[in-house]
Amino acid sequence: MPKITESIAVSRRSLLKVGAGVVGTGTLTGWLGSHTLSPNPSSNSAMAAEPVVNSGELTPDQALKKLLDGNKRFMARKRQNPNQDLARVTEVAKEQKPFAAVLSCADSRVPLEILFDQGIGDLFVVRVAGNISSTEDIASEEFGTLVLGAKVLLVMGHERCGAVQAALKGGEFPGLIGSLVYAIKPAVDASVGKPGDPLENAIKANVLLQMKRLQTSPVIATLVQQGKLKVVGGYYDLDTGAVILLPSDPSLA
Repeated sequence: MPKITESIAVSRRSLLKVGAGVVGTGTLTGWLGSHTLSPNPSSNSAMAAEPVVNSGELTPDQALKKLLDGNKRFMARKRQNPNQDLARVTEVAKEQKPFAAVLSCADSRVPLEILFDQGIGDLFVVRVAGNISSTEDIASEEFGTLVLGAKVLLVMGHERCGAVQAALKGGEFPGLIGSLVYAIKPAVDASVGKPGDPLENAIKANVLLQMKRLQTSPVIATLVQQGKLKVVGGYYDLDTGAVILLPSDPSLA
């Protein structure tokens, strides 16, 4: 692993802080109002009164199916290109109700709306190199699920991810790039010795790690416990365009 200065090491530790004291009630209560984080999110009258633009009455399973069906259309070259015209721009201009939230890598080869055949206002997307769950990423996904009503939260890694490859190789990194490597390294360590391609193993292990970190959020965990949200992991094949769901990490149960 690269040599890390004390100042960057501290910033990296700060990057990985999660839980109630960092991304829980204190942060979002000040942002969204004192009643937003009630044990039953749907009980907030102001939120319940918001008209639904897209997510409708979908269950988490239905939302996941809608997402995967879009990927099947993409692979079959039968894209419908829904919600991509000016009428849709007007429809969602004042409010949004995405049916799915996604935490994905910032890689330019992973355009979410295209590969899932969705449109404007359908997906709440957080993109960051290595699809890591930093404090701000978790807070964003709390907003997308609790406030905007996304029913499924997909953490998606992808084939030949450069950020994970850097964590696998180690070495010196300029600027703050090392903070990404630091966040991914536990997944690399967990994947060592497993059969198969080391990089693919590390990428998939990183997806499971970031899923686990997301669910340290009391907001996201509560939605999952109440059956209002499903958190899943996926692996995007750059060669075929397929999104493959990953088995859940037993330690998340």
